[in-house]
Amino acid sequence: MSCKPELPYNELPPLPPKRELETVKILKQCIRSRTELAELEHAGDFLPDKAVLINVMPLLEAQASSEIENIVTTTDHLFRSSLLELPPDASTKEALDYRAALNEGCRSLSDRPLGVATAERVCSVIKSRKMNVRKQPGTALGSESTGQVVYTPPVGEKLLREKLSNWERFLNEPTELDPLVVMAVAHYQFEAIHPFSDGNGRTGRVLNLLHLVQSGLLSTPILYQSRGIIRRKAEYYDKLRAVTFEDDWENWILYMLEVVEKSAHWTNQKIRSIRKLREQTKSQLKKALPKLYSSELLDVLFHQPYCRIADLVDRGIAKRQSASVYLKKLVEIRILEEEKVGRDKLFIHHQYRKLLLTEDS
Repeated sequence: MSCKPELPYNELPPLPPKRELETVKILKQCIRSRTELAELEHAGDFLPDKAVLINVMPLLEAQASSEIENIVTTTDHLFRSSLLELPPDASTKEALDYRAALNEGCRSLSDRPLGVATAERVCSVIKSRKMNVRKQPGTALGSESTGQVVYTPPVGEKLLREKLSNWERFLNEPTELDPLVVMAVAHYQFEAIHPFSDGNGRTGRVLNLLHLVQSGLLSTPILYQSRGIIRRKAEYYDKLRAVTFEDDWENWILYMLEVVEKSAHWTNQKIRSIRKLREQTKSQLKKALPKLYSSELLDVLFHQPYCRIADLVDRGIAKRQSASVYLKKLVEIRILEEEKVGRDKLFIHHQYRKLLLTEDS
């Protein structure tokens, strides 16, 4: 046993671990995971409007990442709240803040490499307040079922910053390790350091996606990784603890690489379904309303599953009165459904909404 759960793990070893990380099993899994990621990177290129993925997939990721932390909201609430200027409920706000943090983190990569400053910024956006490396002791992680302490992270700001500096160097210094292995190892270390008083899990998952972007494996953070973790949530925590208490790096790294593979495969399938539905909608529009059809209108319908009159106006498709007529015609041919929400009229692309909310593509 590397540490005692009730005592701060101040002796958390620095990175890289002093053992072989790229075992035969891990290298074989790396190939499978990277193949799926490469397909995901190219899949979006076959969509006429890649902004669809940039807008939609981070919302799915935000909802799922929040669910891991037992913050219960729905993807439907997220889509609505991201469009309407209405105050979201607390759980929906948490998830929307996650998406904002992911976007902010991506922007920050153009200014500085991934590191401690990025983590502080991401966590601050997630928590909607300034978050710095914790100074006070007293942080301990307990079992959801029993409340018993299962891990106590290191304490002391100086020590935490030393360990984070080592973590940052590991992320950015040249290495022969596969970037996916680096991601898995760095994710364990970040969660073991547990640098913030709250928001560490969500921050760590954002950092995973940012690492994939920084490493060139993805150009945009469209991997729906949190879905894979949710489906194996108990295993996620068990394997984190197995590194701490049993020095079992191989099974932890394999787990994270499998999450990447399965998540990328699922996201790829979802993109294929979006492409298919887009073509079907295009054909329906051209047949039923040939004078109304335009590629710009189709883009609005797939930007997210809800749209408003203002969306057509903002895209320069039509002025307000004509835009209202356009949307009502789309309701008549059953592409959209109209719904009154406060002062707003929402037009719901019900097939697209169902596609995004359905677990299987």
